Amino acid sequence: MKGKDITLLEERMGYKFKNLRLLEIGVTHSSYANETKGCTEFNERQEFLGDAVLSIIVSDYIFENYTKLPEGDLTKLRASLVCEKSLCEFAGELGLGEFLRLGHGEENSGGRERPSLLADAFEAIIAAVYLDGGIEPATEFVLSFVKRSLEHVENAAFKDYKTLLQEIIQQNPEEKLSYVLVGETGPDHDKRFEINVLLNSNVIGRGVGKSKKSAEQLAAKEALELMGE
Repeated sequence: MKGKDITLLEERMGYKFKNLRLLEIGVTHSSYANETKGCTEFNERQEFLGDAVLSIIVSDYIFENYTKLPEGDLTKLRASLVCEKSLCEFAGELGLGEFLRLGHGEENSGGRERPSLLADAFEAIIAAVYLDGGIEPATEFVLSFVKRSLEHVENAAFKDYKTLLQEIIQQNPEEKLSYVLVGETGPDHDKRFEINVLLNSNVIGRGVGKSKKSAEQLAAKEALELMGE
């Protein structure tokens, strides 16, 4: 069964397609194609490409913006942003399920709300943007979701370095930890916060992040590394 008018999805995405057929393919499930006797292209090939485009966009962004993170933490952060749960949430923000073209069996079994199906379709429409306009509009589209979710995802992906540091310092009751904001840079929609963590009056770590909380975590992480933890 066909979903809503595809031009409404185009409007929600904030991207004007030169070839709207690419978006139609992106929302077409194989079950719909099977019911039309194979005369309709479906989204699995675009999903394959979209997965790769998504990975490079996210990898490039966190590599450039989280310069203190080692490879292991970058890998965990990327995985948290491109996993099925995150992609399903991004699809939900667009109401993507409303636009899917599904076979009757898939429709009747709740396919419009199925996380795996929604995540796959989201990757397929990333590919649609990439094929239609190239990497720049694809990057803008992907980051419009990723930037909003990063603060929540990063806190889930990392260890709680602040708590670990506090537990170590508490072994010496006379010592006191404090976190001080020492700088802010960037426009309101893309700020960077610089935080120092002090042991008594001595700076023992520095962190820069998109939120004060993430900057504090990175400052605590640096302090722990200096301590050999």
